[in-house]
Amino acid sequence: MTHILLAIIYLAFISLGLPDALLGSAWPTMYTEFNVPVSYAGIISMIISLGTIISSLQSDRMTRKLGTGKVTAISVAMTAAALLGFSFTHSFWILCLWAVPYGLGAGSVDAALNNYVALHYKSHHMSWLHCMWGVGATLGPYIMGFALSGGKTWNSGYLYIGVLQIVLTAFLIFSLPLWTKQKNRTGVQTSDDAPKDTRSKPLTLAEIIRIPGAKEVMLCFFCYCAIEQTASLWASSYLNLFKGIPAETAARFAGMFFIGITVGRAISGFVTMKLNDVQMIRLGQAIIAAGIVVMLLPGPDIISLAGLIMIGLGCAPVYPCIIHSTPDHFGAERSQAIIGVQMASAYIGTCLMPPLFGLIANHISITLFPVYLMVLLILMIVMHELLTKKTVH
Repeated sequence: MTHILLAIIYLAFISLGLPDALLGSAWPTMYTEFNVPVSYAGIISMIISLGTIISSLQSDRMTRKLGTGKVTAISVAMTAAALLGFSFTHSFWILCLWAVPYGLGAGSVDAALNNYVALHYKSHHMSWLHCMWGVGATLGPYIMGFALSGGKTWNSGYLYIGVLQIVLTAFLIFSLPLWTKQKNRTGVQTSDDAPKDTRSKPLTLAEIIRIPGAKEVMLCFFCYCAIEQTASLWASSYLNLFKGIPAETAARFAGMFFIGITVGRAISGFVTMKLNDVQMIRLGQAIIAAGIVVMLLPGPDIISLAGLIMIGLGCAPVYPCIIHSTPDHFGAERSQAIIGVQMASAYIGTCLMPPLFGLIANHISITLFPVYLMVLLILMIVMHELLTKKTVH
C-alpha cells in the first residue's frame, strides 16, 4: 500500500509541475492577442501567487481538519477547473478571474503534500518527488510549443493540461483510503484522518514568526522561489526579445531550465545519500551562481541556453532539501505550520519579484535578467546561513 501511495504522490507532483511553466512559454503569443503590454504577465502571476499565499497560510488548519488526501484531491480539482477556464478564455481580464481558483488550489496541495513527504519519507524520496515536478514543468512548455507549432492557439495547450489534471483528480479520489495509518520516517505510526480532538491546535501566524529561525527560512524561500519563478516567467521573453530567437523556439529553449531542474533532482536523490540537506542546499546555490555568470557572458545563443540549464541544475536540490529539513529544524508537530508559512513566503516572492522584473524590462532593459537573479541569490544565501546558525538539525 505504501508503494502504491508513493506512486500516486509521484503522479501528483508531475501534475503540479505541468501548468507552472505554461504562462511563461505562451506569453509571447498571448500578450499580442490580448493587446496588452508584455509586463502584464506579472499581473496574472501576482493573482495566482496571492491565491497560493492565502491557501498556504490555511494549510495547517485545513490539513488537520480534512487530512492530506482530501486536501490534495480538492485542490487538484480546483486547479483542473481553472485550467479548463483558461482554455476557453479570450479576454485578459477573464483570465485574471480564472487565476484565482488556480492559485487557491495550487497553494493547498503544495503545502500539504510537501509536509506529508517530509514527515513520511527520506530525503532522496523528496528529491525524486520534486524531480517528478520537474518532469511536469519540462513537459508543460513542450505541450504548449506543440500546440503553437501545430497551428493551434495557446488555449489548446491549457486544454491538454486541464484534461490531464481531471484524470489525476479521479486517481486521487480513489486513493483516499491509502493516506491513512502511514508511518513517518522515524517509524512512528500516524493517521491522516486522526480525530480533531487528538491533535494540538494550529499555530497562529504571530506564534510561528516568533519561532527561532522562522523568519530566516521564510526569507530564504521568498528568494528561492523568486529566482525560480522569474526564470520560468521571463526566460522565454529574454531569449525572444534580447537574443532575437523566434517565439516558438524560445518557448522550447525556456523548457531547458526545467530540464536542468528535473535532471538535477534525479541526481540529487542519489547525492543526498552522501550529503545532508544543508550541504545539498549550499551546493545548489553555488551552481545557480555559476549559471548566472555564464548567462552574463557574451557570445552565441548556446551560452545563454547553457546558463539556463545550469541555473536549473542549481535550483534542483534547494527547494526539496529546505522542505525536507523543516521537521529537523522545527520539529514534526510544527512542521505543517512552518511549511505553510514557507509556502506563503515563497508565493509572496513569486507574486512580487517576477512582476517587478517586468517593470524593469519595460522601463530599463530586459538584459538585466541575469543580474536580477544574482541579487536574489545573494540574499537567499545569507538567509540560509542565518537559519543554520539559529536552529538545531
